[in-house]
Amino acid sequence: MDNILDIENYLKEHENKDMFRFLTCGSVDDGKSTLIGRMLYDSKMIFDDQLSAAESESKKYGTTGEKIDMALLVDGLQSEREQGITIDVAYRFFATENRKFIIADTPGHEQYTRNMVTGASTADVAIILIDARKGILTQTRRHSFIVNLLGIEHVIVAINKMDLVDFSEDVFNEISASYGALANELGIKNTYYIPVSALDGDNVVDKSEKTPWYDGKPMLSLLDSMDISKEQKEEDFRFPVQYVNRPNLDFRGFCGTIAAGKVKVGDGITVLPSGKSTKVKSIINGGDITEANREVACSEAYAPMAITITTEDEVDISRGDMIVHTNNMPRVSNSLKVMLVWMDEKAMDTQRSYDIKRATSVVSGNFEHINYKIDVNTYERTQVDRLELNDIASCKMLLTQPIAADSYESNRLTGSFIVVDRITNDTVGAGMIVGVSRRDEDVTKLADKSYTDAEKALNKYIRDNFPEWECKVV
Repeated sequence: MDNILDIENYLKEHENKDMFRFLTCGSVDDGKSTLIGRMLYDSKMIFDDQLSAAESESKKYGTTGEKIDMALLVDGLQSEREQGITIDVAYRFFATENRKFIIADTPGHEQYTRNMVTGASTADVAIILIDARKGILTQTRRHSFIVNLLGIEHVIVAINKMDLVDFSEDVFNEISASYGALANELGIKNTYYIPVSALDGDNVVDKSEKTPWYDGKPMLSLLDSMDISKEQKEEDFRFPVQYVNRPNLDFRGFCGTIAAGKVKVGDGITVLPSGKSTKVKSIINGGDITEANREVACSEAYAPMAITITTEDEVDISRGDMIVHTNNMPRVSNSLKVMLVWMDEKAMDTQRSYDIKRATSVVSGNFEHINYKIDVNTYERTQVDRLELNDIASCKMLLTQPIAADSYESNRLTGSFIVVDRITNDTVGAGMIVGVSRRDEDVTKLADKSYTDAEKALNKYIRDNFPEWECKVV
């Protein structure tokens, strides 16, 4: 019985730990996979069979002499092991006494930029590795740009392979100063610098005696103690509706996960894009459901809780709608300025319609105009008429229906989207909403469409009563 209680207490303690996501990125052969392998090895998060396999593979490929090749604990593809590079994003999980970690090991090659974007999209912190012998390279600049583009505010600069430069403080300071200038250029908010040797474990888990001049924390201690919380305004309530729960004639609830903010029973809410308003009647949190109590009502809820909301009035609410506070509504539009990362071998066609999936909504749309493409190596802007694989560009996106639009900077969940090919159902792109754009030609194009009398009446109602929405029904 005591053993069962100990296990339950352990699981409960583990369940309540913060979840912390970070990724490693940087140039090819800077030691990203080795760093993660060393972190897992020194923190005793490797199973015996994994260690035995790594020892066997190390002897087979012979890349690290008599030492265990720590990268083999992360790189799983045969082609990765043969070439000594990372191709696909590898995820690893481990925990300390304070936190649970999800690590994304991303590739450094330019041709795998889309894989790096995928790994960075959910990360809280980025670890950018720099080879102490080579300094800042093109891939370092590329990944730093993408990290900043995706809204990662904390960057740990791990100056690796310090053992190959005799743990020189001058080399460390020189690279730190160079990257500091790059961070200022890009607008990266928080940077941390650590001299490490991923192969030997210096300053990875334990502080190294070989760097007495370094007075900061080792890598794992820094990750374990970093404050990555972002200030969220409680009134910025965003609730994408995922499912309408209708188990019987007496109950209709709207299910989903709160993307931002806080809601209380009695709050005035508005459903977007319809604009219908009502009040919250009840909030049901299913997280504490027991056999004796199937529905647990609570007076308030906050992000990222999964809840069910019931309303005081019969309001038409469907999957894909956004419920917000009536006194704090986002702008609603069908014309958006976005940053787009193209991920398909087939070039993006501005004349072609795609499915745009944002939160729980799916809307057809097209990228009417490419404002400019960004060269991620030099940060120069160029004019193009189409996007190829791994291209990043500012575009004007026109949807067939208006949506409640948040900027990616203010909300990563409701400000991001993926682009899906309507024929193959492949994900061909990912984007971030920069802002709502409205031009006269948008109104003209929409006016050319054939509206029913009901749609015309609704258009007039929106123009007369909600001019700040700046949208049309299409």
